[in-house]
Amino acid sequence: MNQRRYRAAFVGKLGDDEFGHMLAGILKQNGVSAEGVNFDTGARTALAFVMLRSDGERQVRSTKFSAKVFHYGSISLIVEPCRSAHLKAMEVAEEAGALLSYDPNLRLPLWPSKEEAKELILSIWDKAEVIKVSDEELMFLTGADNVDDETNLSLWHDNLKLLLVTLGEKGCKYYTKTIAKPDAEAPLTKAKS
Repeated sequence: MNQRRYRAAFVGKLGDDEFGHMLAGILKQNGVSAEGVNFDTGARTALAFVMLRSDGERQVRSTKFSAKVFHYGSISLIVEPCRSAHLKAMEVAEEAGALLSYDPNLRLPLWPSKEEAKELILSIWDKAEVIKVSDEELMFLTGADNVDDETNLSLWHDNLKLLLVTLGEKGCKYYTKTIAKPDAEAPLTKAKS
């Protein structure tokens, strides 16, 4: 992005180790703002090496995955090579025993079509153990005209441990394997200034 004269920034967490500082330095050298980098003294920066095999396929080698939760959205599914990297990261996280947490974060203008958005968002739905979805996203994914317990639970799957459905100013509803139909919505609590 920055090479095309767009302003670019990185916002995220890196380990407070030599690799984390090296990556932040590379960003800065390439004109990418690293002001949004949070260095975590309790984490190591994960490394992944992508190699091109003789048959043209990519092979990914990574350092040991140590995160307990891998949280992701759907934006990286829109185009390659982000899509393949996203799917590989999910696979590595799952193999390492990390909890998979998904927030589709639907942004329709970024997708080539509504149909492709729905297909790809749902293509990884059953992998997640925790899903946070808005009422509008749920209506888009289910085709329902409103959100109620039946609609909310229509996308439940056996691997799911927690489904959070945000309802804008009305707060949210949540569902677990044992709490399938909460009686009341969790009210939105506004923070005091």
